[in-house]
Amino acid sequence: MHGELKIFAGNANPELCRRISESIGVPLGDRMVSTFPDGEIQVRILENVRGGDVFVIQPTVPDPNESLMELLLLIDALKRASAQRVTAVVPCYGYARQDRKDLPRVPISAKLVANLLTAAGTDRLLTIDLHAGQIQGFFDIPVDNLNAFPVFKQYIEGVRLDSPTIVSPDVGAMKLASLFCTKLDLPLATVDKRRVGDYEVEATTVIGDVKGKKVILVDDIVSTAGSLTAAARILREQGAEKIWAFVVHGILVGPAVERIKKSQIERLVITDSVRTEIEDPDFEPTVLSVADLLGKAIMRIHKNESVSSLFW
Repeated sequence: MHGELKIFAGNANPELCRRISESIGVPLGDRMVSTFPDGEIQVRILENVRGGDVFVIQPTVPDPNESLMELLLLIDALKRASAQRVTAVVPCYGYARQDRKDLPRVPISAKLVANLLTAAGTDRLLTIDLHAGQIQGFFDIPVDNLNAFPVFKQYIEGVRLDSPTIVSPDVGAMKLASLFCTKLDLPLATVDKRRVGDYEVEATTVIGDVKGKKVILVDDIVSTAGSLTAAARILREQGAEKIWAFVVHGILVGPAVERIKKSQIERLVITDSVRTEIEDPDFEPTVLSVADLLGKAIMRIHKNESVSSLFW
């Protein structure tokens, strides 16, 4: 058993932090996060954490640069205050889509972020649905990569869709879609696409039978919604009857809201892993909370119990 359990929150998603705190009955730690006039972030821990088992909750999106820097400073402050162990709880891991050299002379940004977190003093990472599972290998510390399937499963069973088909909008989401199929005993299809620009994709064909079917599109991230809406368009062209989308991290930036409103997607279901601020009153996605899932994982890590049993 490690020291006393303490939880500290960054500013990236205060509502999720509050829900996690309530779910496990541990109050949020007292800290100060402010900004100097020139934009530098200032952090101060306002309570004793010596010997403590500390969890810092901070997704690194939206505002990935500011959120990441704030997280690094919180971790450094806690380590210098003699916390025994610091676990970074990063519900959505920013820069995860830059996980390889796919072009000449580009960085592997996901690896750099891993190095920064480790250098700051992170002893363990807790996250949800990494965009690429191999990012776990960028760390030389333990990484617990949860998935949001249990949260979605409860919702799907509640709405009782009649024998839907699970569809991956691209090859990258196949592993997550396959998990849905395995756990729910449902058929699987996928959309073949090609990227025609930094923000544009073209869906070309559907591999699998969706004609006359109710379809659940499954993906880990929706940012500008190009891939998701392109997949929905070709699914409708191939005869899909109803299209719902289940996405773990609903970042929803730029043209995302307008694209989804004009698309064939009838319902968008996301989680509160990131703070989503939608100003359009005519667009209201269904938001499911991952607070209980993260709360249970935090308690299991603190008690040295199995985390994988939450989802396997």
